Amino acid sequence: MERYLALIVDDEPDILELLEMTLARMDIDCQSAADLASAHGLLEQHTFDLCLTDMRLPDGDGIDLVRHIQQNYASTPVAMITAHGNMELAINALKAGAFDFVSKPVDLTLLRNLVNTALKLSHKTAAGTEVKKSELTTSVTPDLTDSDLQLLGESEIMSQTRATINKLARSQAPVYISGESGSGKELVARLIHDKGPRSEQPFVPVNCGAIPQDLMESEFFGHKKGSFTGAVSDKAGLFQAADGGTLFLDEVAELPLHMQVKLLRAIQEKSVRPIGEQKEISIDVRILSATHKDLAKLVSDGEFRQDLFYRINVIELKVPSLRQRCDDIPVLANHILQKLGATTGIQANLGNGALSALQGYSFPGNVRELENILERAMTLCESDTISADDLQLRETDPVAESESDNSLLQHAPLDTSSDLPLEDYLGNIEKDAIMQALEKTRYNKTAAAKLLGITFRALRYKLKKLDLE
Repeated sequence: MERYLALIVDDEPDILELLEMTLARMDIDCQSAADLASAHGLLEQHTFDLCLTDMRLPDGDGIDLVRHIQQNYASTPVAMITAHGNMELAINALKAGAFDFVSKPVDLTLLRNLVNTALKLSHKTAAGTEVKKSELTTSVTPDLTDSDLQLLGESEIMSQTRATINKLARSQAPVYISGESGSGKELVARLIHDKGPRSEQPFVPVNCGAIPQDLMESEFFGHKKGSFTGAVSDKAGLFQAADGGTLFLDEVAELPLHMQVKLLRAIQEKSVRPIGEQKEISIDVRILSATHKDLAKLVSDGEFRQDLFYRINVIELKVPSLRQRCDDIPVLANHILQKLGATTGIQANLGNGALSALQGYSFPGNVRELENILERAMTLCESDTISADDLQLRETDPVAESESDNSLLQHAPLDTSSDLPLEDYLGNIEKDAIMQALEKTRYNKTAAAKLLGITFRALRYKLKKLDLE
């Protein structure tokens, strides 16, 4: 059985010995170098599955070695060994292409986690056989069927985005995903996770704006039983839930300043301390974050910590808006209509006028708005072909656009005492209105649709959607 081979570059004998012993216990062979010149020579002689290099070397900088390996041995992941607390150098190493970093004094648990993750990127299995390229770039996870359409399309900008995602998946550097609402930022984060070495571990998305401020620390870091009123049992936080995988911080700009400080420490130290716990717990988590806001402006306005911004924004990936790739609208629209047809049993296609109208529309709500527009048009059109009029396109607020398409709700007063989520509450109103209409017409669907002020086709769709058939 062929064993993995690692290159270790460090001019401190004690560090070399520690790394060699640790890797040997993991059944990994090592070649050691004390300077850049020796490292270059070994790289020419061997094919390495991993490289660990110190930042400061007698004849140069470890970052130079990172760049050299990136240019000439791109399949070999490089991890940087940095001085404790020197995050600036660590971030520079990540920007140069380092896979990850570990600080001195070396925490052996973190080191083993790093090595195991890096080896998953190598082109060998433990038996020495080559890993197929398709296995290194896994497909979208099955639970993405409702949103995988957002990266469909053959426009140049989408091809570039997919290529960037594949590249970022091979790194452990924090990625800041920017883009407008509805453009698919969470999908991009999922793809980075699914195509990388952590794909078999959890992907934990969290909407930072949806967590009450007084519960944030408990939600992120967990708590011990009895640590505060209401803590009736031990609870693991989001960092622990994502251990070994990826934590996606959506709408990270919504974090209050006091929580930004705690989050920064957790990311830098790679450990968390649950509320009520005396010791910290090591965590191995890749951080991806996103927001539709201008994070750099929030930093300049003093509303977001600059040190946290630099820590999560090691690499920025901009997700293009739908306006920037209008040539992709036909394939996106057809995909959406096929998906809706499979769900509802109602088939529809776009007329030429409707397609032209979509390609000329600005889509402030991006792909999410396109889905809403087509779902409404499919239920309201009188035939199997959607016309431009059926789209009801208006240059307006996308949220209002998506919520104003239901004539059934116009006659229903809003009960502000309800504790139901809004979507469930509105769904109940729809159900009640439909059932009342059916009862009044003795379950004559044609008459019920007329009473409700919608088409027979729309009623059929809603009966299936609301499971009332």
